[in-house]
Amino acid sequence: MRKEDGAERGGAEDSARRPAMFDTGQVFDDDYLYFYGIFLTEERTETEVELIRTLLELQPGQRVLDLACGHGRIANVLARAGFRVVGLDESERFLELARARTPEDAEEMTYVQGDMRSLPWEGEFDAILNWFTSFGYFGDEENLACLTEAYRALREGGKLLIDQSHRDRLVRRLNGTLHSILEHPEDEGNFLLDQVSYDVATGRTHTERTVIRDGRRRKAHYSVRLFPFTELRDWLTAAGFHSVTGYGANGEPLTLDSRRMIVVATK
Repeated sequence: MRKEDGAERGGAEDSARRPAMFDTGQVFDDDYLYFYGIFLTEERTETEVELIRTLLELQPGQRVLDLACGHGRIANVLARAGFRVVGLDESERFLELARARTPEDAEEMTYVQGDMRSLPWEGEFDAILNWFTSFGYFGDEENLACLTEAYRALREGGKLLIDQSHRDRLVRRLNGTLHSILEHPEDEGNFLLDQVSYDVATGRTHTERTVIRDGRRRKAHYSVRLFPFTELRDWLTAAGFHSVTGYGANGEPLTLDSRRMIVVATK
């Protein structure tokens, strides 16, 4: 269930006092999988992988990097489809889950713990994907470093795909603060509560999260830098990419009403 609240925010001065980044270990944990896992079905994953293959124009046997791969939802399916895949993530817990779920018939699947701001590869990949709003965690200088590192890790002619919430649509919906209430469908009384606001001065969403699960309650804060297409296109161009194209959630042309913004850039 989702509801919106048009309450006014405190403005740029209030937002400036908030922490700009977040502790990924507090956000991407077992609670995250517990609540979001109900939406991340096999059918959804197969559909998303097919879209990724189409937009990146992937050919079997190509080498693919899943940047911020999480628990391997996308990477393992790509590996099973005949691609040579490397998954990189900061969370060792998520990587353990990813390795445990690697299918036996995977073409080639390797998981690496690391930081997307400093990649250990140069000119190795035919394609890099960054899926499910996994870009924008850091300050602007470090976010740009993620793009330049991805550029360095790609072969000439390789493609980078970034999937984010579409900032233009989200800002129109927010109208102050968006309150999201999610109750786990199988465990009554377990809730994930988010209050999301947008800071126009920094281009960042700020989410105050409350998790209520099995009688315990905890809070976390996280912030993500979101981009209009033109700004992310210019960042990618500054990093060295060319031929930057924007798409909606299903690969259709990007519009103001697109729920997601998928950007594909070529080295």
